[in-house]
Amino acid sequence: MSDEDVPETIETLPLDSWHRAQGGRMVAFAGYHMPIQYDGIIAEHLWTRENAGLFDVSHMGQLTLAGEGADAALETILPGDIKGLGEGKMRYSLLLGETGGILDDLMVTRLPAANAFDEAAGDFYIVVNGATKWDDIAYLHEQLPEGLTLNHHGDQALLALQGPKAVDALARLAPGVADLFFMEAGAFTIAGVSAWVSRSGYTGEDGYEISIPAADAEAVAAALLALPEVKPIGLGARDSLRLEAGLPLYGHDLDEKIDPATAALGFAVPKRRRAEGGFPGAEQTIGFFKDGPPAKRIGLTIEGRQPAREGATIYDGDVAVGTITSGGFSPSLQVPIAMGYVSTDRAALGTALEVDVRGKRLAATVSAMPFVSQNYVRKGAK
Repeated sequence: MSDEDVPETIETLPLDSWHRAQGGRMVAFAGYHMPIQYDGIIAEHLWTRENAGLFDVSHMGQLTLAGEGADAALETILPGDIKGLGEGKMRYSLLLGETGGILDDLMVTRLPAANAFDEAAGDFYIVVNGATKWDDIAYLHEQLPEGLTLNHHGDQALLALQGPKAVDALARLAPGVADLFFMEAGAFTIAGVSAWVSRSGYTGEDGYEISIPAADAEAVAAALLALPEVKPIGLGARDSLRLEAGLPLYGHDLDEKIDPATAALGFAVPKRRRAEGGFPGAEQTIGFFKDGPPAKRIGLTIEGRQPAREGATIYDGDVAVGTITSGGFSPSLQVPIAMGYVSTDRAALGTALEVDVRGKRLAATVSAMPFVSQNYVRKGAK
């Protein structure tokens, strides 16, 4: 039997049987059986926009990093301001390869002394994508200096509660979570379970991500689902929500051939890092930020009702100028929307283009992202 004949091993999440009991339709994703929907993608999408949706994202990699100089070490492979992070504060950042290509996008939090992990957990909590976590862990071990300790917390589950009613719902179980602002995190107790809670998420809505011991995941999920604002939501709605919010998906909108400037992720490379460099591919990336990259990630709205999917070619007249990387029909806007890359001279807002959808050219317009307003609760906005 060749390697190609060996079936891929699909793992189960801590909540696998719970999802099935809730009517979840399970599919293989990122090496796990995961629920794609329960009551229908559109219904779940709209529920999350109006109420609170509960997502299981336990396939993500949860890591902690400990040791003197951990922040400086992270800045050698991430272009973000890690040294400037205060306790309980978070950053979105990018794991970069030798030439500046994006190996993954991730979240980094500086842990306070009191957290929901073991006492030796370390200085930073890092969440990486499920499909890339093993490669990320290997790369981090390879790139980080000796003397630092990287731990993978495979015994932790991760839930996301997202939507405008998420704060009121979770606050009834974990008083004090409403005091967090967007990109802040802290230790709380939910249904008697120690939890690490961050006010963040991947839908564009206000909400939280909740790290808990896998053994307690069902008890916490049941307590959340007992709240009238909360329903379980699957992968399908998670994808349509993040697309409306203009959030890229690694392996589709981001990959090792795309640098931060081309990906239009300038906020992830702050002024100090552009001045100092010191991260992989810094010279090229900083040059692109200064002079403009040859291509750029854009949003598109498409005429009609037929969505353009990943891989569709974008045209300007008879000239192919780019490719769709994510696309679908927006349940909130009732129009097809997409994300993709085009040559920079076609990336200006309002530029008229066309997309080839099943052999038919559909009119498309370069549009601002997010397509639907992000509703994060930032400091000073309450």
